[in-house]
Amino acid sequence: MLPELKIQPLRYVITVVEEGSFHGAARRLHRSQPALSMAVRELEQRLGQNIFERGVKNRLTPFGEYCLPRFRDLIGQHDRLAKDVVNHANGRQGHIHLATVPSVASRIMPAFLARFLEQFPGLNISLHDENAFYVCQMVAHGEVELGITSLWQNDGELEYTHLFEDNIGVVCRQDHKLSAFKSLNWQSLQGEKLIGNGTSRLLMSTEAAEMVENSAFYISNMISLTAMLEAGAGITTLPRLAFPEHNENLCFIPLEDPGVVRRIGLVRAENRALSPAAQAMQAFVLQELQDKER
Repeated sequence: MLPELKIQPLRYVITVVEEGSFHGAARRLHRSQPALSMAVRELEQRLGQNIFERGVKNRLTPFGEYCLPRFRDLIGQHDRLAKDVVNHANGRQGHIHLATVPSVASRIMPAFLARFLEQFPGLNISLHDENAFYVCQMVAHGEVELGITSLWQNDGELEYTHLFEDNIGVVCRQDHKLSAFKSLNWQSLQGEKLIGNGTSRLLMSTEAAEMVENSAFYISNMISLTAMLEAGAGITTLPRLAFPEHNENLCFIPLEDPGVVRRIGLVRAENRALSPAAQAMQAFVLQELQDKER
């Protein structure tokens, strides 16, 4: 049966050699010399060979010369492994899979992830850009650990934490008659060609529901939706974050009656523990993004 090698006595041996004496090693290690000598003697008994010459306690035997580089290798590997494990446990190393809705991915995530990686430079992140439904599906199926999503519906598989609200407004061309208003109500939209999109369902429980149901088009892709709006094919409703703010051809007018918001929240699997890296991400999301509302 192989003897079990404890790390600490191996450190003692290496330190004795580096310091040139048991006394120097004891001082460096903040141990008493008798305790250090006893630990080395127990190691020799376990191995069945002397490591230091008897009577010349700072000189290695041939067996000790053989052991020294191997002790160094073992301790080096142990320390690297211990560091990796501790860093992983502290959320300092690892890989995070995160899914978000497109508007959050493009408007919030760039600056957010830059700040996160400044604090946690050892982590790797995979960011998945999906619609709200698929963000929840990816979290539920274990494809990602965390999701930032909207259109939340109560689900026993997922745990939801509210982050902030995103106001809904009307989007139209700059030369459209509605662009002159600072805010709008749903009656103002009567007779307009409404282009439905994935977030239009937020209006379904309001007085504007009939108008949404009679939308002239339904377009789920943001690039295609923007092209239709620029072509003057109609107007649409979008959350503020989803509005292409650098587009000089379009404008955003807040919709105040009905006042509708998109709730943005963090989702995770209800009965699945997060990795330490994902725990760090979760804490950072709650600290940074919930503060946006205050």
